Amino acid sequence: MGLGQSMDGSEISLEIDIDQGARISSLHFHGIECVVPFRGQLLNWGWYAMAPWAGRVKDGVIRDSSGKSYQLPTNLAPPHAIHGFTLTSPWQELGDGHFAIDFPEPYSGARLEQRIEILDNALRWSLEYEAGGCEMPFWIGLHPWFPRELDRGGSAEIEFSAGKMFERGSDYLPTGKLITPSDGPWDDAFTEVRGVPTVYWEDAISIKIESDAPYWVVYDQDPEGVCIEPQSAPPDAQNLGISSDYYLETLFLFEEI
Repeated sequence: MGLGQSMDGSEISLEIDIDQGARISSLHFHGIECVVPFRGQLLNWGWYAMAPWAGRVKDGVIRDSSGKSYQLPTNLAPPHAIHGFTLTSPWQELGDGHFAIDFPEPYSGARLEQRIEILDNALRWSLEYEAGGCEMPFWIGLHPWFPRELDRGGSAEIEFSAGKMFERGSDYLPTGKLITPSDGPWDDAFTEVRGVPTVYWEDAISIKIESDAPYWVVYDQDPEGVCIEPQSAPPDAQNLGISSDYYLETLFLFEEI
C-alpha cells in the first residue's frame, strides 16, 4: 500500500508498511501468513503500535499536568479518541526495523521509537516513549491482528487468563472498577495476567506473547481476526488515574503444532 521495508530470518519473514503507521503488514512463519490483511479501514488490520495513548480516551479530551484540556481527534471511533497518532502521522525510517515518529499538538516535543527484530522463531517488538519536555499524560501499546483462519489448520483459539478485568461501561470504556474476569467474547482490559497469553490454530501453529506489560486488552468480536494487546496502561488511563512506563517490550514466539 505504501513505502515498505522487508525483513527476513531463517523462519520468519515480514513486511513493514511505513506509510500505514509503520505497521507489520505481512508476517510469514514457515510460509503461513500470520497477519490480518488490509480490509479497507485503518484500525482493523496488520500489527501496529499505539501511542501516545492506547485504546479509547473518553470524548477525546486529554489534560496536561496543569489541568488544561485539549481535544484529540475523534473521527476514527466517535465520540472517543482511539489508538493515538501512530496510524495517522508520518514515521521516519531510522534503520533495519527501526522507526520513529514525532507527535503533533498537543504532544509536540514527544516522540516514539519502534524496534522490530527477528530472532529465529521469535519476533521482538519494542516501543520507547520520549517526552521531550511534553507534560501530557501518555501510555503505549501493541495491537496485533491475528487471522481467524490460516491457510491450514483449525480456527484461532485464545489461551488467556487474568486475575482481574476492568468493568466495561456502556460506552465501552473501563469504569475503573476491577472485577472477576467474565467469559468471552471480549473487548476488555485486564491486569494480573497469569501465564503466557497464546493464540493457536490446531494442527498448524501457535504464537506465545511474552511481555512484562501490566495491562492487556483482548478483542475477539471480529469474524476475521482476534487481538491480544499488551499495554503500559489501560484504555482511558488518564481518567482512571493510572500512569505509564516509558518502555514496552514484547516477544512473539512462533511454533508449529
